[in-house]
Amino acid sequence: MKSKTNILVLLVFILAFICSSCDIDFEDKVAEVGKSKAAIIHDKPDQIAYDVEVLFVDSSFTKAILKARKARIYNDRYETFLDSGMQVTFFERNSPETSILTADSARIDDRTKNMLAQGNVIVVAESKGRRLETQLLEWDNLRQKIYSTEYVTITTPTEIINGYGFESDPNLNEYKINRVSGIQKRGI
Repeated sequence: MKSKTNILVLLVFILAFICSSCDIDFEDKVAEVGKSKAAIIHDKPDQIAYDVEVLFVDSSFTKAILKARKARIYNDRYETFLDSGMQVTFFERNSPETSILTADSARIDDRTKNMLAQGNVIVVAESKGRRLETQLLEWDNLRQKIYSTEYVTITTPTEIINGYGFESDPNLNEYKINRVSGIQKRGI
């Protein structure tokens, strides 16, 4: 009889141990889910817009037109995220010349209007036959310049230039590469 009681006590002890372990795991899981829900709610945008088109105008002159498939706007963070592809067309005052910037996505600081474009970033100044390719490009709104600290390739009618670090006006009129890593001449 004592052995049955000992076995029963042992089984109760094991069951209690297993249940207490489950409770700890369950509480941990609940806490983890609660944190992720809080993060999701905190990361929830104030506005979502699809097929967005924004004109940037200065004294009746349209400086740029931004188009994006999806925009997420966060009012508290003063940020806008452009998803699923975006395009900016830059215009020059008193000139028909334009340049077009495309990228997979972008983040805009709504206070400064600075932009960080990422993923397959391409800037084309068709009338000059110039093309810039990189994975990360920033727009400095105050200086009205585009720049990158990443690897870039610039293709012109006469050469292909590779390097690290880049700065230019948005129409690729006056550009510089900080560390040129290669130049290839092209036949015209």
